[in-house]
Amino acid sequence: MAGMEALAQLAALLADRTRAAFCEALLDGRAWTATELAAHARVAPSTASEHLSRLVSGGLLVEHRQGRHRYVALAGPHVAELLEAMTAFAGPAPRPRTLRAASAARALARGRTCYDHLAGRLGITLKAGLLGLGVVTGELAVTEPGLSWLRELGFTPSRRQTGRACLDWTERVPHLAGAAGAHLCGVFLERGWIKRIGTTRAVVLTPAGERGWRELGLTRAAASG
Repeated sequence: MAGMEALAQLAALLADRTRAAFCEALLDGRAWTATELAAHARVAPSTASEHLSRLVSGGLLVEHRQGRHRYVALAGPHVAELLEAMTAFAGPAPRPRTLRAASAARALARGRTCYDHLAGRLGITLKAGLLGLGVVTGELAVTEPGLSWLRELGFTPSRRQTGRACLDWTERVPHLAGAAGAHLCGVFLERGWIKRIGTTRAVVLTPAGERGWRELGLTRAAASG
């Protein structure tokens, strides 16, 4: 019964459109201020504060105070993966009603960050390349040769699971999450191989990224996979 009660409480937290919008925005892996989230969801700051307090007390978000500002972020990658899986389970999103919304939806489907790793078609292409190179298995566990490959890119193993599957809500197949997925996303951003589109979590592979992926063998491996 305790498990059912916890599940009901979690469902209630995410059953509100404003709180769901906050969580979706925070899937970009960054910390947002309460004011920014209020503007994003088009609600009053007082309303945003109330909803954020519920999400923090429910364990989905964490908050940080810096001066007068209140920053919030997802409580960790486990929350991001839960949200991504729930969105995939919910089925296709309703058709966008405006050209702007349709353009934003297409950009997210092409490539985006799922908290700290890549998702969308770009994330699936990365997975295909890693599979082709033997970096990961079909279950997205990192192989021994794959660990050596990652170390050449500056990866250092930690207590966090190195590789794991995260269900992609637009592609409906898993992409790479875990420490390896986070490290690769960070490297690609740092090198300018991917860049964010505006303030959204949509990302695009840059010309430098196309060259970098070819040099790493990812492009050829993905095409032959």
